Amino acid sequence: MTESTRTSPADSDAVPTAEPFDVVDLIRTKRSGGPLDSDAIGWLIDAYTRGYVGDEQMASLAMAIFLRGMNRREISDFTLAMIASGERMSFDGLGKPTVDKHSTGGVGDKITLPLAPLVASFGVAVPQLSGRGLGHTGGTLDKLESIPGWQAALSNERMRAILRDVGAVVCAAGSGLAPADKKLYALRDVTGTVECIPLIASSIMSKKIAEGTSALVLDVKFGSGAFLQDIEQSRALARTMVDLGTDAGVATTALLTDMSVPLGRTIGNALEVRESIEVLAGGGPADVVDLTIALAREMLRLAGQPDADPERALRDGSAMDTWRRMIVAQGGDPDAALPMAREQHVVVADRSGVLAEQDALAFGIAAWRLGAGRARAADRVQAGAGVELHVKPGDRVVAGSPLWTLHSDEPKRFDRALAALEGAWSVADTAPERGPLVVERIG
Repeated sequence: MTESTRTSPADSDAVPTAEPFDVVDLIRTKRSGGPLDSDAIGWLIDAYTRGYVGDEQMASLAMAIFLRGMNRREISDFTLAMIASGERMSFDGLGKPTVDKHSTGGVGDKITLPLAPLVASFGVAVPQLSGRGLGHTGGTLDKLESIPGWQAALSNERMRAILRDVGAVVCAAGSGLAPADKKLYALRDVTGTVECIPLIASSIMSKKIAEGTSALVLDVKFGSGAFLQDIEQSRALARTMVDLGTDAGVATTALLTDMSVPLGRTIGNALEVRESIEVLAGGGPADVVDLTIALAREMLRLAGQPDADPERALRDGSAMDTWRRMIVAQGGDPDAALPMAREQHVVVADRSGVLAEQDALAFGIAAWRLGAGRARAADRVQAGAGVELHVKPGDRVVAGSPLWTLHSDEPKRFDRALAALEGAWSVADTAPERGPLVVERIG
């Protein structure tokens, strides 16, 4: 390959330093469908992180990867190179096993909230480095920030202390973890290369492996409200991520789950916190409880407790006790009243029958338009905004009875939210049968 040279931007007279690869050669190789070798990938990510490889060149290579793909070795090398671009955390010395969960995101997906304290109540450390919502999918940090006083930003030392003393922590990932991924993701977002399995998998897994957990359970969703709607694409993503975790020495499994309809009966930040607390108190919607239990069993199995009974921990209050301690440890008040939107609009049934359809994507967009989500990273969210679902597919309804309630501080938002729901639901004489929530276990 052709050698490139680089000079210090501070001294144009400096002696050029030889670069071992030329990014144009790498673009041509991938454009033609060839594999990139390990050293080339390591150099590429480093050179992009330090600014030697420009955004226009990386955008071209990302599109070549989008169109031509990567083999397992390339994806692994790409992931490891992004990990090497920043710090790598370690939870050695905690005296307990560590296991994390990652969801590819969906509508009404509040599972992290009851799941982290539930698993931690069995003496397992659960470090959940989470993010904020963008578009129709909600962010875990946005949900928890609706609790008065709760803080997402923690130092590594404080995070370790909470894991040692409480067992569960949900916080923002530090900027030092896989900075190459942050830079590349922003580029993919504006170049039409987001929906690329090698790049999605390496993005997710570089952060999760850098986080330092010893085991990881993935909740990979498909259906209208999912990041990848096609089940075969979601299955391929799950297998790719499980392979990446395994190759990196992290015990990894995935559950393939249905996101065709919203999860639970609430969509929106404070609304979902309330529902999560109901689950921790031994109640809550059946689908939220079922998925929480399924993921908890998988996490506890990887943590060396295959016979643990997470249902008991919900019944006897031990999961709730851990939740309260987790919230207090991050400055929150678990007894404080949660925010409520100033205005509500109730949608009622125009006929009697059975709710037959409830499209997850449309309801997620409606909640977003009500103020529960953001269109840009800098946007603020309304803690009390969202959609409260009174019925789910298969439930009987009576003409004039409430179907869902829209919540927002700004009533002018209701019309656009209602427009998002047009054609997204129907009442019929019967409802089609739905498949299982958890379709498959991979790994």
